[in-house]
Amino acid sequence: MFCRNCGTEMNENAVVCVKCGCDKEKGTSFCPHCGKETNANADVCLSCGCSLKKEGSKSKMVAGLLGIFLGSLGIHNFYLGYTTKAIIQVLLGTGGWALFFMGPIVSGIWGLVEGILLLIGKINVDGKGNALKD
Repeated sequence: MFCRNCGTEMNENAVVCVKCGCDKEKGTSFCPHCGKETNANADVCLSCGCSLKKEGSKSKMVAGLLGIFLGSLGIHNFYLGYTTKAIIQVLLGTGGWALFFMGPIVSGIWGLVEGILLLIGKINVDGKGNALKD
């Protein structure tokens, strides 16, 4: 994570930048994902392609719980905007019975693992590159 005000690399748990003292949510001059300078009015970073919009962020807790309880259907991936991955999970979870009943089991384990990774913070962005809120 990088400071949006000065571009200095920050700890993921930091509240303010140690270099400039700016709140981690403030600033529009640098990309929080790659640290490259951006236009203050840009919607997307031209260096890494991630979204620079802060509004509309999704909850880690909601996504994690959806992954744990409905992960075999890919609901958490639909919620986060990973549509392709979600469709693969739906097809594997519902039509995978043709693979000797392994499809739903594999899809369920996949969803459970992703749900846990979401809750512990290893997956921390949605499908558009926006940071997930706690």
